[in-house]
Amino acid sequence: MNKPITIPMRAGIASRQAHADLPPGTYEREIGREGFSGQATHMYHLHAPTAWLRWDGPHRPRAYDLNRMDTAASGLMNCPLDAPLVASNQHMRLRCWKTEEPMSHLARNADGDELIFLHAGGGHLYCDYGHLLLRDGDYLLLPRGTAWRFEPTSSSFLLLIEATGDSFQLPDRGMLGEHALFDPAVLDVPQLDAEFIGQQNNAASSREWAVRIQARHRVSTLVYPHNPLDAVGWKGTLAPVRLNWRDIRPVLSARYHVPPSAHTTFLTQRMAICTFCPRPAETDPGALKVPFFHSNDDYDELLFLHSGQFFSRDGMGPGMFTFHPAGFPHGPHPTAYRTSLTNPRTEFHEVAINIDLRDPLDIAPGMSSCERTSHADSWNGYLDRADHQLGQVVA
Repeated sequence: MNKPITIPMRAGIASRQAHADLPPGTYEREIGREGFSGQATHMYHLHAPTAWLRWDGPHRPRAYDLNRMDTAASGLMNCPLDAPLVASNQHMRLRCWKTEEPMSHLARNADGDELIFLHAGGGHLYCDYGHLLLRDGDYLLLPRGTAWRFEPTSSSFLLLIEATGDSFQLPDRGMLGEHALFDPAVLDVPQLDAEFIGQQNNAASSREWAVRIQARHRVSTLVYPHNPLDAVGWKGTLAPVRLNWRDIRPVLSARYHVPPSAHTTFLTQRMAICTFCPRPAETDPGALKVPFFHSNDDYDELLFLHSGQFFSRDGMGPGMFTFHPAGFPHGPHPTAYRTSLTNPRTEFHEVAINIDLRDPLDIAPGMSSCERTSHADSWNGYLDRADHQLGQVVA
C-alpha cells in the first residue's frame, strides 16, 4: 500500500532521526499507537521516563521467575490442559507446563490454536497428522482441535499460548519479500514415519485411549477402544508446523534500532508474538543500542527470556518473565542504558519471546509465589544525578 508523505510537527529541541543522535543530555520516549505500527511522537526529556521515586497501586510492571513455578499440580493425568495458568485475557491464555513423563492420553484444544514453545528439554510429539521430534527452541503451532500427546526424552519446560477463538497466522513481510525473517521452507510438518507407525502397532495401541477435549475452557473426556492416532495418510493446507528460533534471520540495521514489530513471528487478530534472536549490535555512533523508552498505550507487553542475559534489563536470566502494562512508560534498565552509551556491546546473544496483547491482561493469582516484587523499583538507578551528567542539553 502506498503511503502519502507526511511531515511531523516539531517543537523545541528534538532529534532529526528517531532513535539516533539524541540531543545531548536527553532521554527519548516514544508515544505510539497500535504498538509500533501506528502514529508516533518522540519526546525528549531531561530525566529518564522511568526515574520514578515510587510506584503505588496494583497496575504495575511485574517480573516472575518461571523456574520457581510449581507445576506439580498439573493434573493426575500429566495433561497440558491442566497446566497452571500464567496470564490471560479474553483472546489469549498462557500456561506453563513442566513434564518428565510421557502422556498416556491425547489432548485436544477446541478453544483456539495452540502455540507451544519448548524452552528446555525435548521429545516426541504424536498427533493426528503424524510425528515430530522436538528440541529446545522449537515453536510448534497446533491448529485448533488437533489431538496430540508428548513423550519427553528429558525433563521439559514448555510454554503453551492459546489463541482463544482465533488462529495464528504469519505476518505480511511486505517489501522485505516472502523469504525475510525465515524461508517458509524451514517450516516442518508432522510425518507418517516409522515412529508414528510404530506407536500404532505397539501393545498400547489396543488398550482404551482417552482424549481430553477442552471446550469453553472446560474439559470433557472421550474414551476409545483403540488408539485414535491411526491415520494412514492425509492431504490439505491445514497442519501443525514447527519453527525453531535458530532458523529465524532477524531484520538488521547498523544505523537504527528496529522496533519489536520488525521481529514478528506469529499474529492473531488481537496478539503479536515476536522472537528476539542473536544479532550484531548497531554500529552507528549515534544510534541507540538498546530499546527506546516508550509509552505503549494500546498493548500490554509480556516478555519471556529463553537464553542469555537480556541486553536491556538488569539481572534477567533464562526463565524470567516480565509484564509491562499499557499506559505506563518503560524502557531499558539503568545499568544497561549506561553501558550502551559508555561501553556498547558489539553482539547480542539473547533469545526472547515478546507477546503484545491488544486487550488488558490479567496475571493468574497463583503467580505471586514466583514474583520478583521489587521489579517496579528496578529503574531507580536513574535517580542517581551522576547518571544524568552524560551530556548537557544545548539549545
